[in-house]
Amino acid sequence: MKAFLATTCIVTGALLAGGCATKKYVRDTTAPIQAKVDQVGEQTTQNTQQIHNTQDQVKQVDERAQSGINGANEKASTADQHASDAMNKANQADQNASQASQKADRNSQAINSLRNTVANIDDYKLQTSATVSFKFNQYRLTPETQQDLDKLVQDVQADKRFFIAVEGYTDKTGSKEYNEALSRRRADAVVEYLVAKHNIPIYRIHMVGLGEEKPLDDANNREARAKNRRVEVKVFSADQVTAALEGQSTGAASRSQQDNH
Repeated sequence: MKAFLATTCIVTGALLAGGCATKKYVRDTTAPIQAKVDQVGEQTTQNTQQIHNTQDQVKQVDERAQSGINGANEKASTADQHASDAMNKANQADQNASQASQKADRNSQAINSLRNTVANIDDYKLQTSATVSFKFNQYRLTPETQQDLDKLVQDVQADKRFFIAVEGYTDKTGSKEYNEALSRRRADAVVEYLVAKHNIPIYRIHMVGLGEEKPLDDANNREARAKNRRVEVKVFSADQVTAALEGQSTGAASRSQQDNH
């Protein structure tokens, strides 16, 4: 019995001693592994933090890049608008230049036409004239005034280049508006007689009613008023000027032929 107990104690002690040795072995074996695991975990945490930081940096770069792109797009849009405005202004300038050129051409044509007209007018010289008198507040022609017009027309019927100026006047009695209308009626009476009786082309007659303007006599009496109630008929002809020019041309040609002989 004592021997069994002793044997049991020995086995139990051996087992206890063996259990202590096993725990120490396990502890010594797993400690480096746990340290490695901890190191890996810490490195993973650092890597994860670096990844987050990198993502934040990338996000910031993307935001700055997008902001730069938006700014560049805005500047490009502004530049396009400025270019469009400049193009519109250039087109407007071209239109203004074209209009100015057209206006200059029209002015040049008008000036040339005016020069030709003035030159033609200079060719016309006063050939003859007559004064047709009227009674107070009347605009009908009398037999005497018709005879004066008949004589006037006889002097110009052979002319080819002529025109007749008909100017109607009144005295100062009455209003200005009434006198202007009366002076036109008097001038119309003369024009109608020349056209109807003597077949003078209407385009050769220039008529105007001047009322009480240009009085022949400024006195305020019966004789002066009678002088101012009138129509002045003036005949202008260019035939004499043309004949003179043709004569000069013929003489020059004749002299030239003599010199050549």
